[in-house]
Amino acid sequence: MIIMTRGIHFVGSLGMDDAESGFRILAKKIGGRAKRYPDGEPGDRSNWIRFQINILEAHPHIEMVRRVEMQAGGEQFDRPYYKQVEEVAPVDIEFGALGYADAANVSYKIFSQLKSEGVVPEDIRFQVCLPTPAAVIGGFIDPDQQAAIEPAYERAMMDEVSRIVASIPNDELSIQWDIAHEPISAEGGGPGLYYDDMYGGTVDRVCRLSDAVPNPVELGLHLCYGDPGHKHVIEPADLNVCVRLSNGFATETKRSIQWVHMPVPRDRDDHAYFAPLEDLKLARDTELILGLVHYTGGIEATLRRMEVADKFTKEFSVATECGLGRRKPETLNKLLDMHVAASNA
Repeated sequence: MIIMTRGIHFVGSLGMDDAESGFRILAKKIGGRAKRYPDGEPGDRSNWIRFQINILEAHPHIEMVRRVEMQAGGEQFDRPYYKQVEEVAPVDIEFGALGYADAANVSYKIFSQLKSEGVVPEDIRFQVCLPTPAAVIGGFIDPDQQAAIEPAYERAMMDEVSRIVASIPNDELSIQWDIAHEPISAEGGGPGLYYDDMYGGTVDRVCRLSDAVPNPVELGLHLCYGDPGHKHVIEPADLNVCVRLSNGFATETKRSIQWVHMPVPRDRDDHAYFAPLEDLKLARDTELILGLVHYTGGIEATLRRMEVADKFTKEFSVATECGLGRRKPETLNKLLDMHVAASNA
């Protein structure tokens, strides 16, 4: 008898102290059920894009103009905002290295060594997760200058992609774009976007980024509503925004998309949330991944969400709705076991 299992996906952060620990725990607990392993975004990348503040602080043509005390998901934090100095035009700004390619190269060496030792299965790909420029620009640049400075940061992010694909074997590499600022704004949350066409502008930008990823590198898209304090920045009404954006990406990109990940809040096991999936128009070879595995409620609640999702789409892999970087380390083993149980369901 052949036992069919669902695939498992990891969004990015794992809450481990270093990349090797992340690779080893995935190999031990998950094995080949996942097609790709991220490095877990340890160290200064553990809080997603906040390490880019260091890039802005060190830039000779960028200066901080104010700090804002903010609260999201029960977390209180300080957010700095920056602009270019008056003597320099935005068109002349160059960001240089952003740190993502350097981190990927260090982690890939560890990943490759663990493969050669037989720790990581041979057919697992190395997954690199990158934020769309909208996250950093919308998060840390003064609103009056976001549109003007965006092209410079996008160029820098494209350079990061070029360096990554030049140094890591393309048939072992997967690149995922983390798309958070855009669906949050489309849902009516956050400070909003700095371009007028919320859907068309987002599709254009994400497709430019996606088309910069050459085959045979895998391409994935992670739609996210954030996870401060294990709460979304804004709760999605349903999957309509994710479906509408995904349909746009699938139509406009010039290359194939290997997966699209969509979040499912822990309290949504109702038909209304999943119903927009009936309008999803992904290519046949694009993997749909639903972020419905939650520590809260255990495997029973996860299975309820899966049962409802199954009424609207039969083929999907499972994941959490966001990364695990903010999770207490002692919960990780149980959460990984839940992934396996959901994969078997």
